[in-house]
Amino acid sequence: MQKEYGKLDLEISQLNHAFITGFEFYLKTDCKCSGVSAAKYIKQLKKIVNHCIANSWLKQNPFVNFKSTAKAKERTYLTQHELDTIANKQLTIERLVQVRDIFVFCCYTGLSYADVKKLKRNEIGVGVDGEQWIFTSRQKTDTSSRIPLLPSALAILNRYQDHPQCENRGLLLQVLSKQNKNAYLQEAADISGIIKHLTFHLARHTFATTVTLSNGVPMETVSKMLGHKILKTTQHYAKILDVKVSQDMAQLKHKYTTI
Repeated sequence: MQKEYGKLDLEISQLNHAFITGFEFYLKTDCKCSGVSAAKYIKQLKKIVNHCIANSWLKQNPFVNFKSTAKAKERTYLTQHELDTIANKQLTIERLVQVRDIFVFCCYTGLSYADVKKLKRNEIGVGVDGEQWIFTSRQKTDTSSRIPLLPSALAILNRYQDHPQCENRGLLLQVLSKQNKNAYLQEAADISGIIKHLTFHLARHTFATTVTLSNGVPMETVSKMLGHKILKTTQHYAKILDVKVSQDMAQLKHKYTTI
């Protein structure tokens, strides 16, 4: 507003389509924001506008003819081969072993780094099928997550069952500081021969795409385990792969050939 209007504040009634398009251009040029980042800032502005409209402070919606052209980035995930590679790699440095174990655990549970870090021993219980489940709530959204534990995740928990710090604090896993987690993870990935850029957030995408959806788990079930409130959010995490399309179509072809 200082640059375009020469003032610190603007009357809400002066908010119009030109302001919004100008704001988006400012974010992309002066602020060097990507299209996706700019769209996120615009989204926050839209929330304020909706609040103003609900209270009759604005007579017209300035967003009526505005449409963001930003396209979401392609979501990265590990293939099953890559996940097996890093999970089975013999590492000799303790900090890399720990960060690798936490990452693989996240890949097989869909939990975020923050959720795993606070995961307590009393959050493991028996589910409706008589097997071990995680019963926790997401730190980010405070929504509940109920996740059946796969054998690979259980194996990791068993390795840390007698860890002194885990026992003393009642935690399931020994999680390293947040500051160095992704740097250590990338180091473990390099040693394992994985060329992708690894982050802990990639683990949730791997769980949604490779571990669950590609193995026939319905999108609605994946959404429930990830703790998402709406299915659209899950669709950003899970990608339907060609192999899944092939499997589904093979079943359809079989039905047609037996008619």
